[in-house]
Amino acid sequence: MADDGYQLRRYDYRLDDEQSALRESFRAYFDKTVPPSRVRAAEPTGFDPALWDELRERAIVSMGLPESAGGDGAGLVELALVVEEAGRRAVPAPLPEVLTAARGLARLDPGGELLEQLRDDGAVATVAPGDADRRLVPAGAIATAVIGPRGDDLVLTVGAPARMQPNLASAPMAWWNVTGGTRIGAAADWLSIERDWHILAAAALVGLGQAAVDLGVQYAKDRVAFGVPIGALQAIAHPLVDAANAVEAARRLVWRAAWFCDNEPEGIGTQALCAIVGAGDAAEKAGATAIHTQGGFGVTLESDVQLYYRRAKGLAVLGGERRMLLRRIARQGMDSKAAAAQ
Repeated sequence: MADDGYQLRRYDYRLDDEQSALRESFRAYFDKTVPPSRVRAAEPTGFDPALWDELRERAIVSMGLPESAGGDGAGLVELALVVEEAGRRAVPAPLPEVLTAARGLARLDPGGELLEQLRDDGAVATVAPGDADRRLVPAGAIATAVIGPRGDDLVLTVGAPARMQPNLASAPMAWWNVTGGTRIGAAADWLSIERDWHILAAAALVGLGQAAVDLGVQYAKDRVAFGVPIGALQAIAHPLVDAANAVEAARRLVWRAAWFCDNEPEGIGTQALCAIVGAGDAAEKAGATAIHTQGGFGVTLESDVQLYYRRAKGLAVLGGERRMLLRRIARQGMDSKAAAAQ
């Protein structure tokens, strides 16, 4: 019976009471402290230093670190819940990037100075996916350290924040050159860091998508045409339902991938890749649907929907080119089947 219960738990991703309380706590906090006006005020850099200080005071980075690295020992599931709530308010702070970098350093250099600065001083480090010497790095315009693969090594590049690359998403992305980085591990160590990055970026995308759906639904309830709320019309209601279903499916993918990372990392397979692909598709679909629901108003900068849509587009691109990610999923799936057949 114990084995049956364990197998059931592997396919049951409901939150326990503590996780639900954590989610509600951060939802209330972000709802109170990050209205759309604060998000707009942080443009065009997409970063609010005062908010980052507030998050540091809440020990948000140390929350996800193991106790051996001076943290609170929360798992990736808990971090994904927090990041999703941050995405739901388009929080102008580099949570997926810093949390990913900190968790990677906790595995590779738990007593290092940089990890201490991230945990206690509000320093910003980020990750650099890709294999080129010069890469477009998420949060690269506010980070002083970048972790990424280079050849057979995993390198840490330290320097001043790079000049922001202007972008429609108002995200603090910038180009970094990693040729002068210091080796901190092997390229294989990047896989666990990339996995965390994909899951946390996907969680943020789920939050962005959920916010867009909520705004679209509210508008469909409030806007009256031909004597009825436009949400009563199938041409409006059905696309919103499809968008909501896509976001919920992506949320389940994120929770599943995070649960496997925390409990059965050897069995995660392609789940983190599936999460970032699914969340990117869902968030973009939700944003586009909400914009269409609002009609002419939706395409204006006065509409809050465009805040979420633009950020979703930018984050989805930084998460990886989706055709390449899909090829990786297919290739890993075929390799797994071939290995099982031997």
